[in-house]
Amino acid sequence: MSRFFSEKFAGLTPYTPGEQPQDRQYLKLNTNESPFPPSPKAQEASRKAAEVLQLYSDPDCRLLRQKAAAAFGVKEDEVLFTNGSDEGLNFAFMAFCDQTHPAVFPDITYGFYKVFARLNGVPYEEIPLDDAFRVRVSDYCGVHKTVFLANPNAPTGLTIEKSEIEQILKTNPHSVVVIDEAYVDFGGESCVELIHRYDNLLVAQTFSKSRSLAGARLGMCFGQKSLIDDLNTIRFSTNPYNVNRMTMAAGVGSLEDAAYCRRNCREIMRVRKETAEALKRMGFYLTDSRANFLFARHPRVSGEALYRALKEKGVLVRHFNEPRLCEFNRVTVGNAEQMHTFLSILKTVLEECL
Repeated sequence: MSRFFSEKFAGLTPYTPGEQPQDRQYLKLNTNESPFPPSPKAQEASRKAAEVLQLYSDPDCRLLRQKAAAAFGVKEDEVLFTNGSDEGLNFAFMAFCDQTHPAVFPDITYGFYKVFARLNGVPYEEIPLDDAFRVRVSDYCGVHKTVFLANPNAPTGLTIEKSEIEQILKTNPHSVVVIDEAYVDFGGESCVELIHRYDNLLVAQTFSKSRSLAGARLGMCFGQKSLIDDLNTIRFSTNPYNVNRMTMAAGVGSLEDAAYCRRNCREIMRVRKETAEALKRMGFYLTDSRANFLFARHPRVSGEALYRALKEKGVLVRHFNEPRLCEFNRVTVGNAEQMHTFLSILKTVLEECL
């Protein structure tokens, strides 16, 4: 770092995204992208929007909010669009956390929560998952801190029941509870409808996974108007044009073509099940993932050894070095052909390692 870098960020460890090597062609199963292209309607709408990029985008995302409100059964002033769901989560840390309102989240979860807390100078507590990598709901009941929970969780893919989230909401009436539903469309249960019952609930979703728009960067937050107004105060104080024209148009096209996205999700879930069964036959232990990835370990080959051997053969999976995770690898579920190739190469790797 330079000698000019602020001391308040000197100890900041940034989030590390999945690697994107350019040295060769890889089968990329490490960043939970969709194997399917965006909806044709989303593509066409984005192309048309590119014709007027000399104009600023609508800072209110009015058409996009109209479409989302109709699709999710909320009011237009109960949804906010952001530059990826990460921006919405960062806004939540900025708006609802401070020295008297610390954050709390699991010790094994989306790595950006810790980064956002440190970036914003927010005190935080990490609560360990149990031995089966599950959230103990009782740990968050009456905690009286701003709660951040990914549901399904990452990188485990495990879920919390909606009724359990209600327990957390009811016992923390004076604290915001943020539910990150990035992977909810692959078998989770959304809490969006609960925003009308709980004024302390904020739900974040993304268009990156189930809607095939990872490269467009579009996220959305749902909550009662008062919470959304808070986030808009932060947004208009940082970047009111945070969603560009092409992304906004792609989002509208995607919402108008919900059937396309649902078909893709069903296919990913089907392939996920088949791949999980094949991995179990190879001796792997897997969590019961409800996301577009699998979280697996082999009892006789280390997670790092598998990761490195697969990479040498042109397959990228996500490996984590944390002590409780180092024997596992997270594998994005691609299409049927991609997963067949993955399993074939993995079989060869196992034969070489055992």
